[in-house]
Amino acid sequence: MDKTSNGQVLGFFHVGITVSDMDEALGFYRDVLGLEVESDSMRVAEQIEPVVGVSPESVRVVFLTVPGCDAKVELFQYSGIEQFSASGRPWDIAAGHFCLYVDDAAAVYERLLAAGYRSRRPLRTIPDGPHRGASAVYTIGPDGYHVELYQRRTAEVAPIAEAALTTADH
Repeated sequence: MDKTSNGQVLGFFHVGITVSDMDEALGFYRDVLGLEVESDSMRVAEQIEPVVGVSPESVRVVFLTVPGCDAKVELFQYSGIEQFSASGRPWDIAAGHFCLYVDDAAAVYERLLAAGYRSRRPLRTIPDGPHRGASAVYTIGPDGYHVELYQRRTAEVAPIAEAALTTADH
Protein backbone atom coordinates (compact mmCIF):
# COMPACT_ATOMS: atom_id res chain seq x y z
CA MET A 1 0.00 0.00 0.00
CA ASP A 2 1.22 3.46 -0.90
CA LYS A 3 2.38 5.25 2.28
CA THR A 4 1.41 8.65 0.81
CA SER A 5 -2.23 7.63 0.23
CA ASN A 6 -4.86 9.23 2.41
CA GLY A 7 -7.72 6.91 1.42
CA GLN A 8 -9.63 8.96 -1.16
CA VAL A 9 -12.07 7.73 -3.77
CA LEU A 10 -10.35 7.96 -7.17
CA GLY A 11 -13.20 7.28 -9.56
CA PHE A 12 -16.04 4.98 -10.53
CA PHE A 13 -15.28 1.45 -11.78
CA HIS A 14 -18.51 -0.51 -12.25
CA VAL A 15 -22.05 -1.32 -11.19
CA GLY A 16 -22.97 -4.96 -10.61
CA ILE A 17 -26.34 -6.50 -11.38
CA THR A 18 -27.46 -10.08 -10.71
CA VAL A 19 -29.64 -11.43 -13.53
CA SER A 20 -31.75 -14.56 -13.89
CA ASP A 21 -30.89 -15.26 -17.55
CA MET A 22 -27.63 -13.91 -18.99
CA ASP A 23 -28.67 -14.26 -22.62
CA GLU A 24 -31.88 -12.30 -21.99
CA ALA A 25 -29.91 -9.68 -20.04
CA LEU A 26 -27.41 -9.33 -22.90
CA GLY A 27 -30.36 -8.81 -25.25
CA PHE A 28 -31.20 -5.70 -23.20
CA TYR A 29 -27.81 -4.28 -22.14
CA ARG A 30 -25.81 -5.18 -25.25
CA ASP A 31 -28.32 -5.40 -28.09
CA VAL A 32 -30.78 -2.63 -27.13
CA LEU A 33 -28.65 -0.21 -25.07
CA GLY A 34 -25.47 -0.74 -27.10
CA LEU A 35 -23.02 -1.65 -24.31
CA GLU A 36 -20.13 -3.80 -25.53
CA VAL A 37 -19.02 -7.11 -24.03
CA GLU A 38 -15.50 -6.76 -22.61
CA SER A 39 -15.31 -10.22 -21.03
CA ASP A 40 -17.53 -13.25 -20.42
CA SER A 41 -16.30 -15.87 -17.95
CA MET A 42 -17.37 -18.56 -15.52
CA ARG A 43 -16.33 -18.50 -11.85
CA VAL A 44 -16.56 -21.31 -9.30
CA ALA A 45 -17.40 -21.25 -5.59
CA GLU A 46 -13.75 -21.03 -4.51
CA GLN A 47 -13.39 -17.78 -6.46
CA ILE A 48 -16.69 -16.25 -5.29
CA GLU A 49 -16.92 -17.19 -1.60
CA PRO A 50 -13.94 -15.12 -0.33
CA VAL A 51 -15.45 -11.95 -1.83
CA VAL A 52 -19.24 -12.41 -1.66
CA GLY A 53 -19.54 -14.86 1.25
CA VAL A 54 -21.62 -17.53 -0.56
CA SER A 55 -20.69 -20.73 -2.40
CA PRO A 56 -22.74 -21.13 -5.58
CA GLU A 57 -22.00 -23.96 -8.01
CA SER A 58 -20.88 -21.36 -10.53
CA VAL A 59 -21.32 -17.76 -11.60
CA ARG A 60 -21.25 -16.44 -15.14
CA VAL A 61 -19.75 -12.94 -15.09
CA VAL A 62 -19.99 -10.55 -18.03
CA PHE A 63 -18.33 -7.13 -18.02
CA LEU A 64 -19.81 -4.58 -20.43
CA THR A 65 -18.16 -1.30 -21.39
CA VAL A 66 -20.10 1.95 -21.36
CA PRO A 67 -19.30 4.08 -24.44
CA GLY A 68 -17.54 7.37 -23.79
CA CYS A 69 -16.17 6.56 -20.32
CA ASP A 70 -14.24 4.02 -18.26
CA ALA A 71 -17.27 2.78 -16.30
CA LYS A 72 -18.42 -0.81 -16.67
CA VAL A 73 -21.58 -2.81 -16.03
CA GLU A 74 -20.93 -6.22 -14.47
CA LEU A 75 -23.65 -8.84 -14.91
CA PHE A 76 -23.80 -11.95 -12.70
CA GLN A 77 -25.82 -15.13 -13.25
CA TYR A 78 -25.51 -17.41 -10.20
CA SER A 79 -26.22 -21.15 -10.47
CA GLY A 80 -26.82 -23.71 -7.72
CA ILE A 81 -27.81 -21.35 -4.92
CA GLU A 82 -31.16 -20.17 -3.53
CA GLN A 83 -32.17 -16.79 -4.97
CA PHE A 84 -34.95 -14.24 -4.47
CA SER A 85 -35.91 -11.30 -6.64
CA ALA A 86 -35.01 -7.90 -5.22
CA SER A 87 -37.63 -5.16 -5.14
CA GLY A 88 -38.14 -3.48 -8.49
CA ARG A 89 -39.47 -0.22 -7.07
CA PRO A 90 -36.98 2.68 -7.12
CA TRP A 91 -38.38 4.19 -3.92
CA ASP A 92 -37.73 1.08 -1.79
CA ILE A 93 -34.74 1.06 0.54
CA ALA A 94 -31.57 -0.31 -1.07
CA ALA A 95 -33.12 -0.25 -4.54
CA GLY A 96 -30.80 1.06 -7.20
CA HIS A 97 -30.44 2.27 -10.73
CA PHE A 98 -27.75 3.66 -12.94
CA CYS A 99 -28.01 6.37 -15.55
CA LEU A 100 -26.58 6.46 -19.07
CA TYR A 101 -26.05 9.59 -21.14
CA VAL A 102 -27.60 9.17 -24.59
CA ASP A 103 -27.41 11.38 -27.66
CA ASP A 104 -31.02 10.78 -28.74
CA ALA A 105 -33.28 9.63 -25.91
CA ALA A 106 -36.31 9.25 -28.19
CA ALA A 107 -34.44 6.90 -30.56
CA VAL A 108 -33.11 4.70 -27.74
CA TYR A 109 -36.52 4.69 -26.04
CA GLU A 110 -38.30 3.65 -29.26
CA ARG A 111 -35.72 0.87 -29.85
CA LEU A 112 -36.28 -0.33 -26.29
CA LEU A 113 -40.08 -0.42 -26.72
CA ALA A 114 -39.77 -2.15 -30.10
CA ALA A 115 -37.67 -4.87 -28.45
CA GLY A 116 -40.48 -5.50 -25.93
CA TYR A 117 -39.04 -3.68 -22.91
CA ARG A 118 -40.86 -1.03 -20.93
CA SER A 119 -40.36 2.00 -18.72
CA ARG A 120 -41.90 3.30 -15.50
CA ARG A 121 -43.30 6.32 -17.34
CA PRO A 122 -42.92 7.63 -20.90
CA LEU A 123 -39.87 9.64 -21.94
CA ARG A 124 -40.26 13.25 -20.85
CA THR A 125 -38.52 16.57 -21.03
CA ILE A 126 -37.83 17.88 -17.53
CA PRO A 127 -39.81 21.13 -17.16
CA ASP A 128 -37.97 22.86 -14.30
CA GLY A 129 -35.15 22.70 -11.80
CA PRO A 130 -31.44 22.14 -12.44
CA HIS A 131 -32.12 19.59 -15.22
CA ARG A 132 -34.73 21.72 -17.02
CA GLY A 133 -34.74 20.95 -20.74
CA ALA A 134 -33.05 17.55 -20.43
CA SER A 135 -34.92 14.38 -21.40
CA ALA A 136 -35.10 11.34 -19.13
CA VAL A 137 -36.83 7.99 -18.76
CA TYR A 138 -36.50 5.12 -16.27
CA THR A 139 -36.35 1.93 -18.34
CA ILE A 140 -36.89 -1.52 -16.84
CA GLY A 141 -34.54 -4.38 -17.70
CA PRO A 142 -35.53 -8.04 -17.99
CA ASP A 143 -35.22 -8.68 -14.23
CA GLY A 144 -36.78 -5.38 -13.16
CA TYR A 145 -33.57 -3.38 -12.66
CA HIS A 146 -33.92 0.29 -13.63
CA VAL A 147 -31.64 1.98 -16.13
CA GLU A 148 -32.22 5.70 -16.58
CA LEU A 149 -31.58 7.21 -20.00
CA TYR A 150 -30.61 10.87 -19.87
CA GLN A 151 -30.19 13.27 -22.78
CA ARG A 152 -28.59 16.57 -21.85
CA ARG A 153 -30.46 19.73 -22.78
CA THR A 154 -29.31 21.31 -26.05
CA ALA A 155 -27.52 24.18 -24.27
CA GLU A 156 -25.32 21.62 -22.46
CA VAL A 157 -24.46 19.65 -25.60
CA ALA A 158 -23.34 22.60 -27.78
CA PRO A 159 -20.41 23.77 -25.56
CA ILE A 160 -19.18 20.18 -25.23
CA ALA A 161 -19.25 19.70 -29.02
CA GLU A 162 -17.60 23.08 -29.58
CA ALA A 163 -14.85 22.24 -27.09
CA ALA A 164 -14.22 18.93 -28.86
CA LEU A 165 -13.95 20.70 -32.23
CA THR A 166 -11.64 23.36 -30.80
CA THR A 167 -9.42 20.69 -29.24
CA ALA A 168 -9.36 18.73 -32.51
CA ASP A 169 -8.20 21.85 -34.39
CA HIS A 170 -5.04 22.15 -32.28
